[in-house]
Amino acid sequence: MKTRILKLSTWIVLLISFSACTTDFEEINTNPNAPVDVQPALLLRKVIYDYAENMSYEGFVAGNLLSQHFTMIDFNLFDRHNLSSPQYGGNPWPILYKNLRDVSLITDYANENPVFEVYKGPSFILKALISSMLTDIYGDVPFTEATKGLEGNINPKYDSQEAIYLAENGIIALLDNGIEALEKYSGGIQLQGDLLFSGDLDAWIRLANSLKIKALVRISAKTDVSNSLQEIYNSGKFMQNNAQNAVFQFSSGLPNNFRMANLRIGDVNLFVMSETAFEIFDEWNDPRKTLFYRPLSSNNTQFNGLLNGPDASSISISVSDYSITGTIFRENAAELKANILTAWETQFLLAEAAERGLISGNAKEFYESGVILAFEYWKTEMPANYLKTGKAAYAQNGENPIEQIITQKWISNTINGYESWIEYRRTGFPKLKTVSASLNNNLIPVRMPYPADEEALNKANYELAKVATNGNSVNAKVWWQN
Repeated sequence: MKTRILKLSTWIVLLISFSACTTDFEEINTNPNAPVDVQPALLLRKVIYDYAENMSYEGFVAGNLLSQHFTMIDFNLFDRHNLSSPQYGGNPWPILYKNLRDVSLITDYANENPVFEVYKGPSFILKALISSMLTDIYGDVPFTEATKGLEGNINPKYDSQEAIYLAENGIIALLDNGIEALEKYSGGIQLQGDLLFSGDLDAWIRLANSLKIKALVRISAKTDVSNSLQEIYNSGKFMQNNAQNAVFQFSSGLPNNFRMANLRIGDVNLFVMSETAFEIFDEWNDPRKTLFYRPLSSNNTQFNGLLNGPDASSISISVSDYSITGTIFRENAAELKANILTAWETQFLLAEAAERGLISGNAKEFYESGVILAFEYWKTEMPANYLKTGKAAYAQNGENPIEQIITQKWISNTINGYESWIEYRRTGFPKLKTVSASLNNNLIPVRMPYPADEEALNKANYELAKVATNGNSVNAKVWWQN
């Protein structure tokens, strides 16, 4: 009997102890020194840096291969156009959606607390920026139902690219709403965490209008954008000089230096000048060649490029025979900027719009302004006759003005994410080459394939998108392509 009473007493004590522990479980197991919430200023800083840094890296290791600035001499399935096998890079999907999720959190803060209202405009603008990059790379993607996991939607539908651009809550509307929110803001709280403009709201309005110019030109083959473009041009509220650029400077050391500067020299030297780049810089007699590439070690004035996509298993390639990438990407990376949008890109977009009759401005003046600003951006002295003679002279010597505009943008867009490849897909310029050992039937890809994780994690919606892209083919054109 005493034994049974002792056992019962023991169980009662244990139950009381367990009850006490579970009552205060959350308090006991919460680190009082760890933040339970992230303020919008920290999120804004994180999104700007993470997006720009990652897309600069992606530009070097993947975008520059697709646009044939660089050739990769080994570990190069991606350069041979097997885009389902990213190696050093070539998988921007998780980068973009992670930042899109954080932008949505910033918007939630702004909607729920009047103290954070100043963040609403920038959050709309950043959502438009990231969403445009997603759809321009992949085509139809999750948009209206994306980043709603906390609401229970972990299987978002894919929206059409047309809707992503033009629907009521699409890219164009987001930019308009961002501008409206900034213009109406009358509070006294300063925008914190702004790596781009140090809280200058007018600068964010210029960025939004410049992004809108870019979006409108991109879809101009599918819908009439002339009135909207002319309205922005007439307002003058867009980037017009390099002091207004949406960029930030990499540092000379960790943690804010360019990622390629941290890799082993053997990894960096896998990337060399492409044959396409060699011909373009040679034909245009463009001195920026010495910034982006190094001369052969055996001859300090000679450069050489390699045709993209070699089969390294069947041929012998010596790095010393080709121009490796310039010191600005490694030894002097503190001179490099992470680029979100610039005045020179905006001027080239306006030049194209004017040349196509979409606005009433002077195409030649926009083009020449873009070239001058791009040389200034890359801190390279422009030859005195560069715009007067040869291939750079606008609409002279039988040159196609649209090809001149896009080629100049191609040169300046080095490591700027996937921009050069996107513009090639839209315009056909500059003329790229069939790669050496193609794994895509000698075709240049016109979209990135959806990542394998989508089939596993969002299967029903992925299957619908797969049908719409001819089996998730890299050769299926997106909506805005001709």
